[in-house]
Amino acid sequence: MNLKPLICLLLLFSVYAVKANIPSTAFDKSAFYNAMASENIDAVNSQLAVIKASSINEKEAYEGALMMKKAGLVAKAKEKLSLFKAGRLKLEAAIKKDKENAEFSFLRLIIQEHAPKLVEYNNNIKTDIAAILTNYKTLHPVVQQAINDYSKKSKVLKPL
Repeated sequence: MNLKPLICLLLLFSVYAVKANIPSTAFDKSAFYNAMASENIDAVNSQLAVIKASSINEKEAYEGALMMKKAGLVAKAKEKLSLFKAGRLKLEAAIKKDKENAEFSFLRLIIQEHAPKLVEYNNNIKTDIAAILTNYKTLHPVVQQAINDYSKKSKVLKPL
């Protein structure tokens, strides 16, 4: 009896079984913006893990924004400040590399509007709003939807 086809079949099934139990690590803009909009630290941590494992061009900006978002969700003041500073450095570095990226301006606006006065991170609100409004139609549809959703709750960005 030839066991080779049976072994191949068992191997194939075991690969599918293993893959079925592994959560997706592919970056998804919708999932990212859902995490940014949530107050759920597990959702933020999950997206941070996905972004850290990815090789997307926007990695630094997304990671920085999520780190600052997470800073607002952790309890310890030292951890809050550490996360915020590290995230700020990443987001600002990404913006410096790609000054014309309106999505990065939107990420910064989200953080600036909710950042405590103590961290002094609110100097670019008007500039970011202008960039968002000017480039809105050129942004990815998921980003446009995130902007629309955010503008309904924002005090500085009016609904489009």
